[in-house]
Amino acid sequence: MSTYVYGITRTPAPPLRDGLTGVGDPPRPVRVLQRDGLVAVVSDAPADLRPKRRELLAHQQVLAQVNAERVVLPMRFGSVSDDDSTVGEVLVERAEHFLERLDTLEGKVEYNIKASHDQEAVLHIVLAEQPELRAESEANRAAGGGSYEQKLALGEKVARAVKAREPVDAALLRRALEPLAAEVSEGPQSAGWLTNLSVLVEREAADELLAAVEELDTSAPQLELKVNGPLPPYSFVEKTDASADPAAGARTAPAAG
Repeated sequence: MSTYVYGITRTPAPPLRDGLTGVGDPPRPVRVLQRDGLVAVVSDAPADLRPKRRELLAHQQVLAQVNAERVVLPMRFGSVSDDDSTVGEVLVERAEHFLERLDTLEGKVEYNIKASHDQEAVLHIVLAEQPELRAESEANRAAGGGSYEQKLALGEKVARAVKAREPVDAALLRRALEPLAAEVSEGPQSAGWLTNLSVLVEREAADELLAAVEELDTSAPQLELKVNGPLPPYSFVEKTDASADPAAGARTAPAAG
C-alpha cells in the first residue's frame, strides 16, 4: 500500500485528534511514522487521488491540526511514497536537514496577506494627486460626460494612473509587515491582487501583526486586505533536491483537468 505524506515534525509524535482522517474517498485514517527523532504524518494513499477541493482541504486540515501543537514541515499536496518503509528511510537519510529546518521554523507560523484596490477609494486618491486629471474629469462631467472620444481618453488616463499606484500601495503593505516578520515571501501574482505576501512570524507576535494589518486597513482605505492564517510555514520550507522529500521518486497527484 502506497503512503501519503502530509508533513514532518519532531518527536514525540503529535497528539492527533481521535478519528482524524485525510485524503481519499472514503477518507483514510491519519497515523504517524517515527525515525531518528522525526515524525512523518501519513495515511494510506488512495489510488485515484486528484487535486479536488475536498482533497486539498483534507491535506490542509491535517497540517493545520499538527501545526496548532508544534512546527511542521508541510509537504506539497500529492506527496505519495511507495510505502511506509521508504518514508522511514528518507527520514533517516535526511534527518540532519529536516531537524535544521524545524529548528529554524520553531515557534513561528505563516500568515498570507493579499491586497487589492478599492476602486472608488483609489480613484479618489488619483484625482486628488493629479489636478490636471481631476480638472479634465470635472470638465467632462460639466459637459454631460463629454464625447465618446473624450470619455475613452479620460478612461485610459485614469486606468494608467491607477496602475501606477499599484507598486506604491504594494510597497505600503510590505513596509507595514516587515518590521514584525522573521521573513517575508512574495507569492504568485494573479489578476485582482496588487501583491500576495506570505509572512513568517513568531506565534507570540501574531496579534501584533494582525493589529498592524487592521491599522493599515484603516489608514489606507484604498487597500482591501485579505488575511489567512495562522498556517503551517508553506512558503518557508527550503526547496532542496528531490531526496529531501519523503515522497522522492514517487508519483504525485496529476494536475486538475
